[in-house]
Amino acid sequence: MNFSDSEIVGSIMANNGYETTKDIKEADVIFVNTCSVRDHAEQRVRKRLQEFKSLKKKNPGLVIGILGCMAERLKTKLLEEEEYVDLIIGPDAYRELPMLMETVETGQKAINVLLSDEETYADIKPVRLGSNGVSAFISIMRGCENFCAYCIVPFTRGKERSRDPKTIIEEAKNLFNQGYREVTLLGQNVNSYRWNHNDELINFAQLLEKVASVNPQLRIRFATSHPKDISDDLLHAIANNHNICKAIHLPFQSGSNHILNMMKRKYTREWYMERIEAIRNIIPGCGLSTDIISGFCSETEKDHQETLSLMKWVGYDYAFMFKYSERPNTIAAKKYQDDIPDDVKGRRLQEVINLQQELSHKSNLRDIGKTFEVLTEGISRKSNDFLFGRNSQNKVVVFPQKDYKPGDYVQVTITDCTSATLLGDVAES
Repeated sequence: MNFSDSEIVGSIMANNGYETTKDIKEADVIFVNTCSVRDHAEQRVRKRLQEFKSLKKKNPGLVIGILGCMAERLKTKLLEEEEYVDLIIGPDAYRELPMLMETVETGQKAINVLLSDEETYADIKPVRLGSNGVSAFISIMRGCENFCAYCIVPFTRGKERSRDPKTIIEEAKNLFNQGYREVTLLGQNVNSYRWNHNDELINFAQLLEKVASVNPQLRIRFATSHPKDISDDLLHAIANNHNICKAIHLPFQSGSNHILNMMKRKYTREWYMERIEAIRNIIPGCGLSTDIISGFCSETEKDHQETLSLMKWVGYDYAFMFKYSERPNTIAAKKYQDDIPDDVKGRRLQEVINLQQELSHKSNLRDIGKTFEVLTEGISRKSNDFLFGRNSQNKVVVFPQKDYKPGDYVQVTITDCTSATLLGDVAES
């Protein structure tokens, strides 16, 4: 979501006479787009701001702005704590950037962190920053109303609202015409996308099929799904459309019903397992990934073992794994005690990581001998003689270069693997 927001900001600034540069020393304006989901992310921002001090000393006219969730969470406190910061702007106020820049140019600091019930930036054509020219993001909704106990997003991004489907489809068409061959539909909880306007009701499964119909050569991905909302209609939409990728990111966070209830995740371990079974039945061979939090408030060793057992039962292809970090003003911060010692959190997280490495390797070993359609993204980091891309299951595949270029679809037979990558040869016609 933050990357997508950066592209929106880039478009707004470009329309007001600014240009991007890859050389930070040339910059007259530096924006830091921030995340508040974990404390580590905020600390990285703080460290980065310290690095900008020397740039501002050399160029006193340099404008430094903080955008996004951290700006929304800390507001004026950031201006007080970070003396070199000139501008603070929340995720729903990016349209105000030109006006705020004018304020800064008068020598004043500027701030706008008001949240909106309606803003989706639907009419703004994002600048594709750092794009490979093959894959792009399309934001389909903003905000979140799940209020998971550990999560600050509902407080920093506001009320959930969905974007007009016509603008989403038009953006997908434009991207395809520009040569892009894959789009990822983004939302805090994409399953809850719902457009209801003038008796037109469109849910996420229907939107997904509409975007898939733009062109059969345009791949469609999406992130992120919430287990409580992943419907059979959505699974059938994926199964029935070749160009909707067979990969689902389905965070479970904990395998313990006790912890899930504490987290206010609104589903049980049994519900989650039933949804995994539905995915396996309706979309055989579907790639599965997840998010896991270790050391949430009151987590016992039994709770931790239940997380490990669920990981083994599912056999995820990969996972994003974190130890619990208390965020101010969340339900957990207000009502629970962060009572798991940091060394215990760290040990449990390492056990989760070690298990996932095993599961990822086993998953990749099962793909040896299979042939996949791979969308070429670029040259392999390790050798110019090889290309890399992803299959429908969102696994990275490395294969000999030959005459292929980014954006080409290539049939690749898998011959070897690591825990992170599939290695293969171009399949014979």
